[in-house]
Amino acid sequence: MGKSRWTLCRNMRRRSIVAGLSVCLLAGVAVSQTGSRRRPITSEDLPEAQFHLGRLAYGERGPGFFGYWAIDYPDAERHFLPALRRLTGLEVAEDSRHIATMDERLFDYPFLFAQQVGQGGWRPDLQEAERLREYLLRGGFLLVDDIHGERDWAVFEAAMQSILPGQPVVEIPDDDPLMHVFYDLSDRIQIPGRRHLLMSRGGEIIARMAGPPHWRGVYDDHGRLIVAVNYNIDMGDAWEHADDAYYPVPMTHLAYRLGVNYVIYAMTH
Repeated sequence: MGKSRWTLCRNMRRRSIVAGLSVCLLAGVAVSQTGSRRRPITSEDLPEAQFHLGRLAYGERGPGFFGYWAIDYPDAERHFLPALRRLTGLEVAEDSRHIATMDERLFDYPFLFAQQVGQGGWRPDLQEAERLREYLLRGGFLLVDDIHGERDWAVFEAAMQSILPGQPVVEIPDDDPLMHVFYDLSDRIQIPGRRHLLMSRGGEIIARMAGPPHWRGVYDDHGRLIVAVNYNIDMGDAWEHADDAYYPVPMTHLAYRLGVNYVIYAMTH
């Protein structure tokens, strides 16, 4: 009986989330259409599903030239997006869209995923910083993943100060809605990249990473989390290597649950 009640509550929660997401997505499109367009709408502008993952294609070359921004692509999306669809019941687009900061389609994608901004040397110029500030304050959400050590952190922090000057990057508390919006993520367990895994003499897989994990973020003046950063965490690698026998299955499961929470939070807050 307990299991049946749990299933019923879970299904009710899922239906309310899906309904809420539909409203939020329609609102997001309406907001984006209030701005002027300099080009006609094409098939690439039209939504394929309720949710699209937008990859932030930063750097001088941008989309079409795979750099650090495309780390883990396409395998991360190939594994995570079907899992997101299966676990939540959402209609999820088959692949991510690669969006440069100055792309006119930016405001059509309320969820942006940025990879390895430290190694990639992400340094938004003044115009890009202003545009991302507008994007975030108008309801967008930026998730930064796979940065490690003090050097990477310095690059990220400098970018944040140019985008959101004066807004501190803080630790996300245990009771934040992000950690409980779909899955209850009470344990802060480090998610390693595959390159951080070593096999001990006893055959055990162990992780050696740069430092302790941190779930950090930037909040707006209304308390909404608008930027989240996985520091000393490599969630994208766990997605990418979901079918790799060498990569620990529990870490992939955790990465899926964390990713789901990020998406649900971003699209309902």
